[in-house]
Amino acid sequence: MAGKPDTSETTVIPTPNFEQSLAQLEALVSQLESGDLPLDQALASFEQGVRLTRECQGALSAAQQKVQLLLQRGESLVMEDFEPTAGGEPGAAE
Repeated sequence: MAGKPDTSETTVIPTPNFEQSLAQLEALVSQLESGDLPLDQALASFEQGVRLTRECQGALSAAQQKVQLLLQRGESLVMEDFEPTAGGEPGAAE
């Protein structure tokens, strides 16, 4: 088909796990604090650290927005206590 390209497979951009990014950032900070890296490697590590920091901040911001949205939606909902049923089947316990 001519016209619009199929973007269904390219719209999903994998993002690193927040915890993995944070662990990588902590490791970079430790390496930089040691002072044992050559200057060019230290600069590359610093650049990677800035990128990881931005990714973590973005993930935290997105999570905060989700929480805010859920709280706003929750104002109109009736909250009920969760009572799991035996065997995980609805109506299985009384």
